[in-house]
Amino acid sequence: MKKILFCVVLAVTLAACQKTQTLEERAAELCAYIPDHELLEKSREYMTPDFYAVLDTMFYRLPQHEALDHEWIYYFVTGNGGTIADYEVVKVEQSDKDHAVATILVRQKWAECPPDETGGTASAEEGEIPEEHRLYMERVNGQWLMADFDGHKADCIRYIANNRKEQAIRQAISDYLLREIAPLYRQGELCVPTLMIVAEDEEPESVSVWGDFRVFWYNIAGDTLKTVSGGDHSGLITISYENNQPQVVAFERVEDGSRFTPSAKRIFSGRYDIFINMHSNECVREAVRREQLSEYVLQNDLNVHYYQDFGWEPKELEL
Repeated sequence: MKKILFCVVLAVTLAACQKTQTLEERAAELCAYIPDHELLEKSREYMTPDFYAVLDTMFYRLPQHEALDHEWIYYFVTGNGGTIADYEVVKVEQSDKDHAVATILVRQKWAECPPDETGGTASAEEGEIPEEHRLYMERVNGQWLMADFDGHKADCIRYIANNRKEQAIRQAISDYLLREIAPLYRQGELCVPTLMIVAEDEEPESVSVWGDFRVFWYNIAGDTLKTVSGGDHSGLITISYENNQPQVVAFERVEDGSRFTPSAKRIFSGRYDIFINMHSNECVREAVRREQLSEYVLQNDLNVHYYQDFGWEPKELEL
């Protein structure tokens, strides 16, 4: 009887050890998919399908391109920055059958003079500064996935929601420019607006957007977008929500000629200096245009690499 009881206890103990070991191995595996936001371009090599499967659970179906485009998300995924590459899973505590928390020890290396106890500096030497992080795990469909990292999930979700709202506002402005402003110009094969936002003011029922808004018509010639026409329309756009979708309901434009400055000062008010610095700086205008035109080319899978204004050399897109 004692032998049977001993075997049962041993089997349960071995199963528990195996379960703990499996959780620790899975925690280590999940840590391998946490990118270092300071690596920037190098972070992309960590963006594997497995990593996106983790993000899918952690951030509620975050599209792949959003994760790549926003380094700010990397900041929250990685806690306070630094690298997660040199880490150790210290322990895993399971609260119930579907939830566990792994304690991750990250060793930050330094090779400078560390501060001493008096606030000064000690002698130069190499060493390590250990940091503890918490990896929250949840079992979904039989697989342990990342549920949170250092309690930043809510921040990430809030940021993503704000970003999507901002993108919806920008799309509403672009749609308005394409519908109301673009037909005023000589048309080409495609029209791409450029938005330079000066300021936004959100009210419960509406959003006011001050900016420098431009439209450009292009024809495609080989690998180059050749400008057909275009123009600038600065001012204040008012947006309201219909069925939870942003819609442009008013556009107060800056006037031309001698009325430009007084009308701009009236419309932009305390934001006038910011507006005029953006509006009059060709380098800023062209940088924004190139960035947003490059996004358009990528999103629409166009086989072009340059854009060119009449009488000027082609300029390379950021692809």
